[in-house]
Amino acid sequence: MSSPHPVSAEDFVRDGRASDAADVARIQVSRWRSGYPGLVPEAVIGELTTEDSERRCRDHWTQSLTSPPTSRHRVLVAVEADAGGVRLVAGFASFGPATDPGRWPATDAELYELCVAQDQAGRGHGSRLLNAAAATMSDDGFGTACAWLLEQDAAARQFLESAGWAPDGARRELDMGVLVPMIRLHAGLAAANEADT
Repeated sequence: MSSPHPVSAEDFVRDGRASDAADVARIQVSRWRSGYPGLVPEAVIGELTTEDSERRCRDHWTQSLTSPPTSRHRVLVAVEADAGGVRLVAGFASFGPATDPGRWPATDAELYELCVAQDQAGRGHGSRLLNAAAATMSDDGFGTACAWLLEQDAAARQFLESAGWAPDGARRELDMGVLVPMIRLHAGLAAANEADT
């Protein structure tokens, strides 16, 4: 079955730029609004999706894109051309050294966030972002990657598992007025890269 939006040479992934901060913030806030109902308390979603929250989010991404903590803290964006040929940010992935105490940040990476704009879902941007992030992490000298997901976020888990990621048994809880369980998935980057060749 062919996609109604075929991939073209205008669809690609590149390094994020400071000028992408507003788009990245908009996509992230939209993800919270559309993807988290039923997974986290409604009051938390309400707080995360206000105009003020989006402004703070934009400021955060501007800082992250202009002054990352290290050269291995990265943001990639997926780009799609609209009907007029204007290139639009369709999604983003942020990643860098692992933050968990049980991981070694010299060799273990963490996928901090991967979001695709709701109106761009199903066009392959998520897969392109994940593949580019894995290749970049491997190029940066990481051998494994992990990602924390809300335990009940079946869509995110299915997406990562279909790409070869698997739960590693680690769990934690976010205190959002109620405790929201999370699970950690991991992938071996060298094995993933070898499978692509």
